[in-house]
Parts: sequence; C-alpha cells; structure tokens
Amino acid sequence: QVQLVESGGGLVQAGASLRLSCAASGRTSSSYTMGWFRQAPGKEREFVGLIRGSSASTYYADSVKGRFTISRDNAKNTVYLQMNSLKPEDTAVYYCAAKRGYGVYLLESDYNYWGQGAQVTVSS
Repeated sequence: QVQLVESGGGLVQAGASLRLSCAASGRTSSSYTMGWFRQAPGKEREFVGLIRGSSASTYYADSVKGRFTISRDNAKNTVYLQMNSLKPEDTAVYYCAAKRGYGVYLLESDYNYWGQGAQVTVSS
C-alpha cells in the first residue's frame, strides 16, 4: 500500500512560483511512475505531468510545458512539482498519483494511488 501526502500549496500572485511536494510512504522510488494532476472548480481533473520511475524522464501537458518542472528524491521518497510563472488559470487543487511501472501514464484511471490534494490559488 502506498500513501501520498501533498504539501506546499497556497495563494500567490500571477507570475510567482510555488513548489508542491508529494511524500510517499513505502518504497515508491524507481518502481513507480509519479504523476501530477489538477482539478479547477467546475472542470474535469486534468493531467499536468509525470516523472517515470525507471529513467526519471519527465512528460508535461502543453499548458504547463516550460513553466512546471517535476523532480524526485528517491532517498526521501518525495516528488516535487516546481511551478514558475504561475497564471490565474493554474488555480486548482493539485494531486499527486502513483502507478507501479515505467510507462507514460496520462489518464487518471492509470494510477492506483492518490494524495488528498493541495490547493493552489493564483490571483491576477
């Protein structure tokens, strides 16, 4: 069983940066691909990005590419989402998710474990 806990959300102004952390219990290190999703009010949850378990390669949605960076610290069992140049449309609850495997998993249904979510609000 894997438990995920996000932290680091908050209220920032447009153009600011914020870093979310996702701490995992159990050994999720290189055996899991870790994804980030977000859900804005009244909208479906959408894929933000992922970091693959084996190679630590990353993949991002077009809407965040060049602004968001995902990294992981396997020793700490923690994944990070660094968000720069934030926009009001980035306002959402952000979730981290875990999937055992090494693929590129873009769908919610691909992931087995989810965190509770962290609110990110970007004011204009």
